[in-house]
Amino acid sequence: MDANQVINQVLIFAIPAVLAITLHEAAHGYVAKHFGDSTAYMLGRVTLNPIKHIDPLGTIVVPLVTAFTGFIFGWAKPVPVNFRNLNHPKRDMLWVAAAGPGSNLAQAAIWALVAKVLLLSVPESTVRDFWFAVCEAGIFVNVMIGIVNLVPVLPLDGGRIVASLLPDRLSYAYSRLEPYGLIILVLLLVSKVLNWFLWPLITFTANGIFAAFGLK
Repeated sequence: MDANQVINQVLIFAIPAVLAITLHEAAHGYVAKHFGDSTAYMLGRVTLNPIKHIDPLGTIVVPLVTAFTGFIFGWAKPVPVNFRNLNHPKRDMLWVAAAGPGSNLAQAAIWALVAKVLLLSVPESTVRDFWFAVCEAGIFVNVMIGIVNLVPVLPLDGGRIVASLLPDRLSYAYSRLEPYGLIILVLLLVSKVLNWFLWPLITFTANGIFAAFGLK
Protein backbone atom coordinates (compact mmCIF):
# COMPACT_ATOMS: atom_id res chain seq x y z
CA MET A 1 0.00 0.00 0.00
CA ASP A 2 1.59 3.28 -1.13
CA ALA A 3 1.47 6.63 0.69
CA ASN A 4 -1.60 7.88 -1.22
CA GLN A 5 -3.55 4.73 -0.37
CA VAL A 6 -2.60 5.05 3.30
CA ILE A 7 -3.73 8.69 3.38
CA ASN A 8 -6.97 7.76 1.64
CA GLN A 9 -7.68 5.00 4.17
CA VAL A 10 -6.97 7.36 7.06
CA LEU A 11 -9.38 9.94 5.60
CA ILE A 12 -12.06 7.29 5.11
CA PHE A 13 -11.82 5.83 8.61
CA ALA A 14 -11.05 8.98 10.61
CA ILE A 15 -14.57 10.44 10.93
CA PRO A 16 -16.46 7.20 11.73
CA ALA A 17 -13.73 6.00 14.12
CA VAL A 18 -13.67 9.25 16.10
CA LEU A 19 -17.46 9.35 16.25
CA ALA A 20 -17.66 5.68 17.24
CA ILE A 21 -15.29 6.16 20.17
CA THR A 22 -16.72 9.52 21.26
CA LEU A 23 -20.38 8.51 21.23
CA HIS A 24 -19.60 5.15 22.84
CA GLU A 25 -17.99 6.79 25.86
CA ALA A 26 -20.47 9.67 26.05
CA ALA A 27 -23.33 7.13 26.05
CA HIS A 28 -21.92 5.48 29.17
CA GLY A 29 -21.84 8.81 30.97
CA TYR A 30 -25.28 9.86 29.79
CA VAL A 31 -26.96 6.63 30.91
CA ALA A 32 -25.08 6.67 34.21
CA LYS A 33 -26.42 10.17 34.86
CA HIS A 34 -29.93 8.98 33.97
CA PHE A 35 -29.65 6.23 36.61
CA GLY A 36 -28.26 8.47 39.33
CA ASP A 37 -24.49 8.85 38.92
CA SER A 38 -23.34 12.29 37.73
CA THR A 39 -19.61 11.62 38.06
CA ALA A 40 -18.91 11.62 34.31
CA TYR A 41 -21.21 14.60 33.77
CA MET A 42 -19.47 16.68 36.43
CA LEU A 43 -16.05 15.81 34.96
CA GLY A 44 -17.15 16.93 31.49
CA ARG A 45 -17.11 13.46 29.96
CA VAL A 46 -20.71 13.51 28.70
CA THR A 47 -19.56 15.41 25.63
CA LEU A 48 -19.11 15.00 21.88
CA ASN A 49 -15.62 16.50 22.11
CA PRO A 50 -13.38 13.57 21.05
CA ILE A 51 -10.33 15.02 22.80
CA LYS A 52 -12.01 14.30 26.15
CA HIS A 53 -12.22 10.58 25.32
CA ILE A 54 -8.88 9.90 23.60
CA ASP A 55 -6.28 7.89 25.50
CA PRO A 56 -2.85 8.44 23.88
CA LEU A 57 -1.78 4.85 24.51
CA GLY A 58 -5.03 2.96 23.96
CA THR A 59 -6.51 5.09 21.16
CA ILE A 60 -3.36 5.81 19.15
CA VAL A 61 -0.30 3.70 20.00
CA VAL A 62 -1.88 0.28 20.67
CA PRO A 63 -4.15 0.29 17.55
CA LEU A 64 -1.14 1.19 15.37
CA VAL A 65 0.95 -1.62 16.87
CA THR A 66 -1.79 -4.26 16.82
CA ALA A 67 -2.68 -3.40 13.22
CA PHE A 68 0.26 -5.63 12.27
CA THR A 69 -1.27 -8.62 14.10
CA GLY A 70 -4.31 -8.73 11.83
CA PHE A 71 -6.70 -7.64 14.58
CA ILE A 72 -6.74 -3.98 15.61
CA PHE A 73 -7.18 -3.53 19.35
CA GLY A 74 -7.37 -0.43 21.50
CA TRP A 75 -9.43 1.55 23.94
CA ALA A 76 -10.59 5.06 24.77
CA LYS A 77 -10.22 6.84 28.09
CA PRO A 78 -12.79 5.09 30.32
CA VAL A 79 -15.74 7.21 31.43
CA PRO A 80 -15.69 7.37 35.24
CA VAL A 81 -18.76 5.76 36.75
CA ASN A 82 -19.35 5.35 40.47
CA PHE A 83 -21.67 2.38 40.44
CA ARG A 84 -22.53 2.90 44.11
CA ASN A 85 -24.26 6.15 43.13
CA LEU A 86 -26.65 4.38 40.77
CA ASN A 87 -30.23 4.01 41.93
CA HIS A 88 -29.92 0.22 41.83
CA PRO A 89 -26.16 -0.39 41.43
CA LYS A 90 -26.07 -4.02 40.30
CA ARG A 91 -29.10 -3.78 38.02
CA ASP A 92 -28.34 -0.36 36.54
CA MET A 93 -24.73 -1.36 35.83
CA LEU A 94 -26.08 -3.50 32.99
CA TRP A 95 -27.70 -0.52 31.25
CA VAL A 96 -24.68 1.73 31.75
CA ALA A 97 -22.42 -0.95 30.26
CA ALA A 98 -24.77 -1.79 27.39
CA ALA A 99 -25.11 1.88 26.41
CA GLY A 100 -21.68 1.93 24.74
CA PRO A 101 -22.14 -1.05 22.38
CA GLY A 102 -25.75 0.05 21.89
CA SER A 103 -24.57 3.42 20.63
CA ASN A 104 -22.26 1.65 18.18
CA LEU A 105 -25.09 -0.49 16.83
CA ALA A 106 -27.20 2.65 16.37
CA GLN A 107 -24.33 4.41 14.60
CA ALA A 108 -23.82 1.44 12.28
CA ALA A 109 -27.49 1.63 11.30
CA ILE A 110 -27.26 5.39 10.73
CA TRP A 111 -24.19 5.01 8.51
CA ALA A 112 -26.06 2.33 6.53
CA LEU A 113 -29.03 4.68 6.12
CA VAL A 114 -26.75 7.48 4.90
CA ALA A 115 -25.14 5.07 2.44
CA LYS A 116 -28.56 4.11 1.10
CA VAL A 117 -29.54 7.76 0.67
CA LEU A 118 -26.29 8.40 -1.22
CA LEU A 119 -27.00 5.54 -3.61
CA LEU A 120 -30.56 6.64 -4.24
CA SER A 121 -30.17 10.42 -4.48
CA VAL A 122 -26.60 11.33 -5.46
CA PRO A 123 -25.29 10.80 -9.01
CA GLU A 124 -22.31 8.50 -9.34
CA SER A 125 -19.08 10.41 -8.89
CA THR A 126 -15.73 10.29 -7.13
CA VAL A 127 -17.17 12.32 -4.27
CA ARG A 128 -20.10 9.91 -3.83
CA ASP A 129 -17.75 6.94 -3.94
CA PHE A 130 -15.59 8.49 -1.22
CA TRP A 131 -18.51 9.17 1.11
CA PHE A 132 -19.98 5.74 0.44
CA ALA A 133 -16.62 4.28 1.50
CA VAL A 134 -16.82 6.42 4.67
CA CYS A 135 -20.26 4.96 5.36
CA GLU A 136 -18.96 1.43 4.84
CA ALA A 137 -16.11 2.17 7.24
CA GLY A 138 -18.65 3.58 9.72
CA ILE A 139 -20.64 0.35 9.64
CA PHE A 140 -17.57 -1.86 10.04
CA VAL A 141 -15.84 0.22 12.73
CA ASN A 142 -18.96 0.47 14.87
CA VAL A 143 -19.77 -3.22 14.56
CA MET A 144 -16.19 -4.10 15.50
CA ILE A 145 -16.05 -1.74 18.50
CA GLY A 146 -19.48 -2.82 19.69
CA ILE A 147 -18.76 -6.54 19.48
CA VAL A 148 -15.24 -6.34 20.93
CA ASN A 149 -16.61 -4.44 23.91
CA LEU A 150 -19.13 -7.23 24.51
CA VAL A 151 -16.37 -9.77 25.18
CA PRO A 152 -17.24 -11.01 28.71
CA VAL A 153 -13.96 -9.97 30.32
CA LEU A 154 -13.76 -7.16 32.86
CA PRO A 155 -13.33 -4.22 32.51
CA LEU A 156 -14.98 -4.45 29.08
CA ASP A 157 -18.70 -3.71 28.81
CA GLY A 158 -19.44 -7.40 28.31
CA GLY A 159 -17.78 -8.15 31.63
CA ARG A 160 -19.92 -5.51 33.36
CA ILE A 161 -23.05 -7.00 31.85
CA VAL A 162 -22.11 -10.50 33.03
CA ALA A 163 -21.35 -9.17 36.54
CA SER A 164 -24.75 -7.52 36.60
CA LEU A 165 -26.60 -10.68 35.57
CA LEU A 166 -24.82 -13.16 37.86
CA PRO A 167 -26.15 -13.93 41.37
CA ASP A 168 -24.51 -11.77 44.03
CA ARG A 169 -21.97 -14.32 45.24
CA LEU A 170 -20.85 -15.31 41.75
CA SER A 171 -20.86 -11.67 40.66
CA TYR A 172 -18.50 -10.75 43.48
CA ALA A 173 -16.14 -13.62 42.66
CA TYR A 174 -16.21 -12.73 38.96
CA SER A 175 -15.53 -9.04 39.69
CA ARG A 176 -12.35 -9.97 41.54
CA LEU A 177 -10.87 -11.01 38.18
CA GLU A 178 -10.93 -7.41 36.91
CA PRO A 179 -7.27 -6.61 37.83
CA TYR A 180 -6.23 -9.41 35.49
CA GLY A 181 -8.59 -8.42 32.68
CA LEU A 182 -6.03 -6.61 30.52
CA ILE A 183 -3.60 -9.52 30.80
CA ILE A 184 -6.37 -11.95 29.77
CA LEU A 185 -7.26 -9.77 26.77
CA VAL A 186 -3.63 -9.50 25.65
CA LEU A 187 -3.22 -13.29 25.87
CA LEU A 188 -6.41 -13.81 23.87
CA LEU A 189 -5.17 -11.34 21.28
CA VAL A 190 -1.64 -12.71 20.97
CA SER A 191 -2.87 -16.32 20.82
CA LYS A 192 -5.29 -15.35 17.99
CA VAL A 193 -8.21 -16.75 20.01
CA LEU A 194 -9.89 -13.34 19.99
CA ASN A 195 -9.35 -13.06 16.25
CA TRP A 196 -10.69 -16.55 15.57
CA PHE A 197 -13.80 -16.05 17.71
CA LEU A 198 -14.74 -12.46 16.87
CA TRP A 199 -14.02 -11.98 13.17
CA PRO A 200 -16.81 -14.31 11.97
CA LEU A 201 -19.26 -12.56 14.29
CA ILE A 202 -18.12 -9.11 13.17
CA THR A 203 -18.34 -10.10 9.50
CA PHE A 204 -21.75 -11.72 9.94
CA THR A 205 -23.19 -8.67 11.74
CA ALA A 206 -21.75 -6.14 9.29
CA ASN A 207 -23.00 -8.14 6.29
CA GLY A 208 -26.40 -8.41 7.95
CA ILE A 209 -26.62 -4.61 8.22
CA PHE A 210 -25.54 -4.21 4.59
CA ALA A 211 -28.21 -6.70 3.51
CA ALA A 212 -30.92 -5.13 5.68
CA PHE A 213 -30.42 -1.78 3.97
CA GLY A 214 -30.01 -3.26 0.50
CA LEU A 215 -26.39 -2.18 0.16
CA LYS A 216 -25.15 -5.55 -1.09
